[in-house]
Amino acid sequence: MREIVYTKNAPEPIGPYSQAVRAGNTWYFSGQIAIDPASGQVIPGDAAAQTVQVMKNIGALLKEAGLDFSDIAKTTIFLKDMNEFPRVNEVYGSYFTGKYPARETVEVSRLPKDVLVEISVTCWKHD
Repeated sequence: MREIVYTKNAPEPIGPYSQAVRAGNTWYFSGQIAIDPASGQVIPGDAAAQTVQVMKNIGALLKEAGLDFSDIAKTTIFLKDMNEFPRVNEVYGSYFTGKYPARETVEVSRLPKDVLVEISVTCWKHD
């Protein structure tokens, strides 16, 4: 089974991809950046402020898929500047309790729309 997950409460895709795809008991979320879904604009602010919006966008997709943050098995965080990691990590960590997902964090030279952070997630849930 393959199913597209879509919500107007997360940013519209800015290319030929889906917000998220379910394949069996696994959901693959496209990388989320700090776009306000209401305005379609990147929110202003530092990496921590952008991470708050990214996590809100992920939360909207989780809700649409019938999931929550505890269903996230793995995340990938892309940062424009690894020096921002402590602030991003503080915001990111506040969305999880107990069993944290697996994760990697990498610094990249540039992100879409010149944002400071992008996060993608993979979820798993037994039906």
